[in-house]
Amino acid sequence: MRRSLALSLAAAATFGVVAPAQAATAGPATGLDRAALREAITVRPDDGASGVVAEVHKNGQTWRGTSGDVVTGKRISRVAHFRIGSISKPMDAVILLQLSAEGRIDLDQSVQHYLPGLLPEDRFKEPISVRQLLNHTSGLPHDLEGAPATSPDEEIERRLDYLTFDEAIQQTLRPEGRPAPGPRFRPGTQQEYNSFGYRVAGKLIEEITGHPYQYEVTARILKPLKMRETRAAVPGTSTPVPRPYLPGYLPRSNGELVDVNVQGGVPASMTSTTGDLDRFISGLFDGRLLRPAQAAELFAVPKGADGKPLPYANDSNCETGPGKGTACFSVGLKYVPLPDGSVLWGKTGSDPGYRSGVFASRDLNRRAVYSMGTSSSLNNGAPAVAQRLLLAALDS
Repeated sequence: MRRSLALSLAAAATFGVVAPAQAATAGPATGLDRAALREAITVRPDDGASGVVAEVHKNGQTWRGTSGDVVTGKRISRVAHFRIGSISKPMDAVILLQLSAEGRIDLDQSVQHYLPGLLPEDRFKEPISVRQLLNHTSGLPHDLEGAPATSPDEEIERRLDYLTFDEAIQQTLRPEGRPAPGPRFRPGTQQEYNSFGYRVAGKLIEEITGHPYQYEVTARILKPLKMRETRAAVPGTSTPVPRPYLPGYLPRSNGELVDVNVQGGVPASMTSTTGDLDRFISGLFDGRLLRPAQAAELFAVPKGADGKPLPYANDSNCETGPGKGTACFSVGLKYVPLPDGSVLWGKTGSDPGYRSGVFASRDLNRRAVYSMGTSSSLNNGAPAVAQRLLLAALDS
């Protein structure tokens, strides 16, 4: 049971851990195995982690824990801030689902209709719907597809760059000095996780509303859910993670570890805390953000004409459970089947130096949020710490 659970969670998780774990607990002394949770966030030599902060809720009980920073030996606060990476994608989806409920956008209408000329017509001849952007079935190229690989030192320096949605789109679709990419597959025929589609979605939010992304995400999500510790990127600048923060490190080519908490990113780049991300997924699932018709989109994977989930392209994300090899992403979220037949829904995210995640059952009785600061440039597969934490959280 424990091994099969670990395998099911491996595709969902993304964190790391550190030395002595400090924990704050609430609720009865039974139910959550707090010793196992503390052990899970104790950094091991092969974890590639510098530190971790985590929060777990199960059947009304709560556990919060941190590990120390193995690089400096300093304590990490359980309310530490960190970069959330692609955990912002469900927020993008929420905004567009709300606009759909308001009658301001049609999810089945094409991107070409709303943003004429954005996609070069000589390469993208078939219509791509707004829904296909959000459920990763657009077939669009990946961010900066075809660009040469960066060295460790270049990655550290480039983290300071800030790109608007327009700049990210142009640098991908109309690059200088290399061939321009075309579709990866026909829209709506396969699923492949695609961050670039969400750059287009961000541009669409700004075009439809007439407001910057930061304004819309703050007004529609952060303020209503009282996510006071969550901040969107400041346009045109690179900014530090607010204190107290979880340090994340990248190694230079000479092995020197650099604290990369100062970053630029894109308009959807954000910093947050485990408490705020728990507020987000709770508000997302309990109906505070979406009407029932729109909320249903969060829990439905795309299907073909035969009524079966679409095939997943390139075997990189949807590789566990009975549906292995088929779509595992909905609009904004990913589902993870568990051996007992239940399912978790949530999202992972990565920024330079950070790997984070938030997952919950639909009834919200089981929820887990984590972030790992890295001490390595490796980003292959689910971090061992993430697997250990979710295993301890859900199998206790």
